[in-house]
Amino acid sequence: MADLDELEIIKYAQQGDKEAFAKLFQIHYSFLYKYVLKMTLNQQTAEDLVQDTMLKGYDNIKKYNGQSKFSTWLITIATRLYLDQQRRKKREWFWQKNESEKLSRSLNWQLAYKGFEWSDIMEGFEKLKSDVRTAILLKHYYGYTNEEIGNMMGIREGTVKSRIHNGMKELRKELMQDG
Repeated sequence: MADLDELEIIKYAQQGDKEAFAKLFQIHYSFLYKYVLKMTLNQQTAEDLVQDTMLKGYDNIKKYNGQSKFSTWLITIATRLYLDQQRRKKREWFWQKNESEKLSRSLNWQLAYKGFEWSDIMEGFEKLKSDVRTAILLKHYYGYTNEEIGNMMGIREGTVKSRIHNGMKELRKELMQDG
């Protein structure tokens, strides 16, 4: 493998030679990593993205047609993976922000109606165990039934009722202590 040129190594890799692909990986790793690091500005993201790029390159090596340099082909894969990742994150961020704003408005209104401040309830809410907090959110904000919540969380319906009841009791207790 050491005395072959890159095009020959690519041909072997396209024929399923894993050693040839490993050699291509060795040749291009440093170059690709430096590019991705500059693009992402994050070491962990860059390392993950280079691995994803090489996996995608491995899976699609037969599609490489030689019209561009192999390094350009890898950069194209890395860039597309990164942009897809950014789009996904942006969608998730907008969705989470939207849901968070809805929750905040809804809880704020409910609390104001009952004479409490948002900061009061959030302080108490943050103190609840995550499984209790999740059950309360699913029930009182999203409107799921206890049976549905049980299925989502992988617990019995009676456990859901208990968590919601005890969590609400704990929240009331917190609010009464602060109020």
